[in-house]
Amino acid sequence: MQPEGPYRFTEASGVCQVGSAWWAVDSQDRLMNIAVLEGAAAADQPWREAFTNAADTLAQTPGGPRYVNADFTAARPWVAYPAEVENAADRLFGLLGMPLRSPRLEPVGDVATQAMPVINPVTPTSAVPISGQPASAVPISGQPASGVPISGQPASGVPSSGAPPVWAAHATGSPVVSAAPPADPPAAHPGPAEPVVPRDPFASPARRIQPSPSPRPRTGLRLGVAALVLAVLAAGGGLAVWAATRDQDAPPPAGPAEAFPTATPAAGFRPWSQAAPYSPQERALATAAPGLVFVEAVFNGYLRDGRTGALLNPTPVTFQRRCSGFVVNPDGHVLTNGQCVAPDEPVARERALYTLGRILVAGKRLTSGALDGWVRSRTANTRFTGKEPDRPPSSQVFVQLNQARGGLTGTPAIAGEVVRTRAVDAGDLALVKVTRPDLPGVELGDPAALAPGEAVVLVGYHTVDTDFRDATYTLRSKTVQVTATDTAQGPVPLFRLGDDIGIYSHGGVALDPAGRVVGVLTNDQSGAGGANRSLVPVTAARELLAEAGVTPALGDSDRLYRRGLDAYFTGRDGTAVSQLDAVARGGNGNELAEAYRQSAADRQQLTAAAPQESNLPTVLFSGLGGALLAALAIGVVLLARRRGDR
Repeated sequence: MQPEGPYRFTEASGVCQVGSAWWAVDSQDRLMNIAVLEGAAAADQPWREAFTNAADTLAQTPGGPRYVNADFTAARPWVAYPAEVENAADRLFGLLGMPLRSPRLEPVGDVATQAMPVINPVTPTSAVPISGQPASAVPISGQPASGVPISGQPASGVPSSGAPPVWAAHATGSPVVSAAPPADPPAAHPGPAEPVVPRDPFASPARRIQPSPSPRPRTGLRLGVAALVLAVLAAGGGLAVWAATRDQDAPPPAGPAEAFPTATPAAGFRPWSQAAPYSPQERALATAAPGLVFVEAVFNGYLRDGRTGALLNPTPVTFQRRCSGFVVNPDGHVLTNGQCVAPDEPVARERALYTLGRILVAGKRLTSGALDGWVRSRTANTRFTGKEPDRPPSSQVFVQLNQARGGLTGTPAIAGEVVRTRAVDAGDLALVKVTRPDLPGVELGDPAALAPGEAVVLVGYHTVDTDFRDATYTLRSKTVQVTATDTAQGPVPLFRLGDDIGIYSHGGVALDPAGRVVGVLTNDQSGAGGANRSLVPVTAARELLAEAGVTPALGDSDRLYRRGLDAYFTGRDGTAVSQLDAVARGGNGNELAEAYRQSAADRQQLTAAAPQESNLPTVLFSGLGGALLAALAIGVVLLARRRGDR
């Protein structure tokens, strides 16, 4: 029967005498491995406590599996592990002494309802058949006094003499007969007796009275006493070390993986759900994501006949272009895709014609099937201008942090203007200056991370809405591989990618493992249908900033946020809470700071509530081990000396 819980269970992965392991999927479609305590063990309090203690012990062990969710109070307690944590359920039940086995094998019994027989084998001493009565099988409890379950395997009952035990005879239903020794063979017929000569006991010249040997020295006793003294001294030294160090503060371990960020940011972007928890990918996303922005450029102008200047439509045509971008310094400078915010005139003209054509389709003045032909027939002889024929169309640029909604021109959208651009063959980049300073920023990295065969993490904006006008956009990420270097599209070499993250991701970024920007996403003009599968190396972005006299830099809040993340991912929860709280209270729009602050606080509470293990056994056994090694060395020396004396 499938267990109950907040998961969709798919199949059992293992069973044992006290529980089972299941593959399951959570609400975010992440694959999980669930360990469940079942049967009579689930109704037995010592087993429930042992199950809970085993899960917590593994979570606090360096390198041990950490659970992401658990319910120890359920009728059948369960613990959930990410699928990336290998053999987590096996290790949990193994710690309980109940290793998992394949669910396809024959079923196993319930250890909590079984009694282990106490077997006292009896070895027969004569050739008389032994009675087939079984030895006493007094049932004992399957629970140890400590509450930790023990294996239900009986001790070996094979007698040392090799004779079958009484319980074996009883099990087979036939008596066990010990074979009688064969009789002596009959002697040959004796011949005539030979005369016997009487033996003189005093005829031998050998000495009859031997002197007593001299007493052997008691070297072994002395060495044994010395070894015992060493053991006592080692144990005492271990106790002294433990007493001296027990009160010293140890660095807190990273808490169990259950403490994922629970304060979901308004951005809807959750790095811990788009990468393995606590992985380098999650950390890179958490580092850079606050500095990414949604970019929307709004263009307004008139379509005119290129020969006569006559208007194709008496009212202006307005269209939008949407993409991604990133903040490069606290002064409000944003880098994005050039064709998004400052398209070339032919690109803007074609987009304006399609916008007007759709208006005509909506007014029943043009059919949708004729739209493409209508645009092609007018592209060559049409101009897109401002209100005056000799003026360019007007444009505005807006950026939004976190989650964004298309069509916004007021708060939370932030207005900006294009400062400088680079042509398509020179990197297709644009520098925008927004009106609000002190936004979260990113750090520029080393483009050496871009090479064919290398993997990078892409981040950019994406939407699943079908209505373009007020669609909601959130960040999306994916780890992809650099497939080739493209030098045929201009003086700036491009890096082609094996995949993309959507049509609005141009202007987005590629990250190295430290969360630094190493490339900017752009259209692949050579193929892939113009998808955003090319990367402009970050060197082109640095050159554009230098041309505009802009220095890329992190702000004070950015540096504090990165220190807080470092504390979070290294298990220093107190420091993480303090530093991330300061960032969240700063009000610069970094909503992930609050999410990770809350996670660190939750993890801190879990760590404080977890039982602390004493290091006394480790110290004590280390001392005893040293003493035993010393005693063994003395024994080897003694044995060598005794052999030398022979």
